Amino acid sequence: MPLHEAYYVRMSGVLLLAGLILVAVAINIPFGYLRQGSEKFTFAWYFYVHISIPLIIYLRIKAGFSWKFIPLTLGGAVLGQLIGGKIRRRRDGHG
Repeated sequence: MPLHEAYYVRMSGVLLLAGLILVAVAINIPFGYLRQGSEKFTFAWYFYVHISIPLIIYLRIKAGFSWKFIPLTLGGAVLGQLIGGKIRRRRDGHG
């Protein structure tokens, strides 16, 4: 494969990974918003924290990324949870 084609293949993988991380963030913003309204460590709280994980795992596998990319997608999920919680706190006037 010529050098310029290898560059495009590598860049498409990077863009796919960035898209997967952004999807993990976007999926978790509403769940973070709902989680913030739940009492800590209740069933609802755990549900909102963990409900997106199977979908993110499915998307990661379908995109062809190995388990080595779990920290990146998990970081995106956590970021989405934090953003959603922050939106809820601001809307409720607590932050």
